[in-house]
Amino acid sequence: MVFRILDATSFYAGIPFSSQDISYTTPLIFEEIKHIKKEQGAIDILIESNRLKIIDPEGTYIKTVLKKSQETGDYQRLSKEDISVIALCLQLGGELVTDDFSLSNVAKHMNLKVLPVMTKGADKVNWTYFCSGCKTSFSKISICPICGNKLRRRLHKGKSFSDSDT
Repeated sequence: MVFRILDATSFYAGIPFSSQDISYTTPLIFEEIKHIKKEQGAIDILIESNRLKIIDPEGTYIKTVLKKSQETGDYQRLSKEDISVIALCLQLGGELVTDDFSLSNVAKHMNLKVLPVMTKGADKVNWTYFCSGCKTSFSKISICPICGNKLRRRLHKGKSFSDSDT
């Protein structure tokens, strides 16, 4: 059985409301979206009918996602909610339903299937961070250790980051 793991974008697009399939999300995503269709009780109906299951991902999966997001250069763009939903997808072996580019990128680097909601999706990429002040590149930090400027993100052209890159 294929599990669909939903991020907030999926709910805003109405995906779980127009499907009879069972979907999953995390408590963090649920907190983010629980106001949707509150007047009609739509979220409550999904939960009561077992069409939406809310599961906290295990810590080992969160650690795996954190490590991968640092390797791809997406870590700084991901929220706790994003990390939790990728971790749940990894844990359940499901398909991640999202339009979030950074979230999709990390999931694809983890060989997870990503289903776009309203876009055509994106190819997986690696990012590098650079300082516009001193023109130095980095892969896993957000502030330049040389001059203190906030780093900017750009597409990494070259080999994929490995565990040995810093």
